[in-house]
Amino acid sequence: MKDYRFKIAHREALIGIALVIVNFAIWYGFAYGLGAGDPVNYTYVLGFPSWFFYSCMAGTVFMIVLIWLVMKLFFKEVPFDEEVDE
Repeated sequence: MKDYRFKIAHREALIGIALVIVNFAIWYGFAYGLGAGDPVNYTYVLGFPSWFFYSCMAGTVFMIVLIWLVMKLFFKEVPFDEEVDE
């Protein structure tokens, strides 16, 4: 009999992989999308180039909020104790 915890762990691992892909897409999109031009033409946010601010700072805050939300909505508490059938 397959343990139900493996199904939960598999689903949560896939969610984790999706979060990594989203994080990389946000970072790559802002870093290489906004940072691809001539540095003379960069715009600045709080003293940082916009590509750096959005890819590293705002992206990190966004991912922290997104991960917290995913943890609250989709992840379950799973006991680690061995179940003994009697």
